[in-house]
Amino acid sequence: MKNNRKEKKEENAIKFHKYHGLGNDYIVIDPRKTKITLDESTIRLICNRNFGVGSDGILYGPEIKDTIFKLRIFNPDGSEAEKSGNGLRIFSRYLWDVGLVQTNPFIINTIGGNVQSEILENGDLIKIEMGKVSFLASDIPLKGDEGEVLNRNFVIQGKSFRYCAANIGNPHCVILCDDISPEIAKEYGPHIEKNTIFPRRTNVQFMKIINKKHIQIEIWERGAGYTLASGSSSIASAAVAFKLGLCEDNITVNMQGGDLNIEFTPDFSATMIGPVIAICEGIIQEDFFEKSKR
Repeated sequence: MKNNRKEKKEENAIKFHKYHGLGNDYIVIDPRKTKITLDESTIRLICNRNFGVGSDGILYGPEIKDTIFKLRIFNPDGSEAEKSGNGLRIFSRYLWDVGLVQTNPFIINTIGGNVQSEILENGDLIKIEMGKVSFLASDIPLKGDEGEVLNRNFVIQGKSFRYCAANIGNPHCVILCDDISPEIAKEYGPHIEKNTIFPRRTNVQFMKIINKKHIQIEIWERGAGYTLASGSSSIASAAVAFKLGLCEDNITVNMQGGDLNIEFTPDFSATMIGPVIAICEGIIQEDFFEKSKR
């Protein structure tokens, strides 16, 4: 009787895999293997680092159509992200680990557009062709501006900042700084993320130029908060540095979690190469959500 009960619990439990890319960790939930409704409260609970599994977001997929793998990306606050560089590398590694990848490279579809992924070094490194960066106000989007959003100024909490905006399938505001720190990102990032000029909110990067091939950033991520690393933030920041002539077309981006390599074509199509590490796999018990409501 006890064995049957255990089997039934495992059958109804939610299976997951967990990975990180430079300290930016995601939970992969495969809809082919488990049934779950990912509403806002469920996402928040799973991502909670004290009361749940704990993560910087959830990758829900794949839905497979022809040879394209569809992915949905959820932030820990329950909102849905258009695109995530680290998330895409992690999802690519998951597809490789479970044997779904039959060709290399392959295509992943997000609501922020399609990307091409390639597995390198037996899954330890992932190369993603992330698409073309736009600096246009209409693409970001950004209210009250037209054309390319470069070298603009605003005052946040009494402090003046010079910023540029970019879109790589999701919105970014890149702040140019002489000195950066986690404290600056945590103090000003939340106010910039929710500034009314960004109708969809925005990811925020505080960027310091090291040399022509090297930048350093601190990140406040939309819907997630202070983040150790971000692929799309790395691309947006590097694109701004390249656009302004501060860096060349091949840039190493240093973050608290580690480094990513970003390369651009002349039309600002971006390629990212970075690591992924598998952490664990497991199950969320079927009564977890019910007990958490008490």
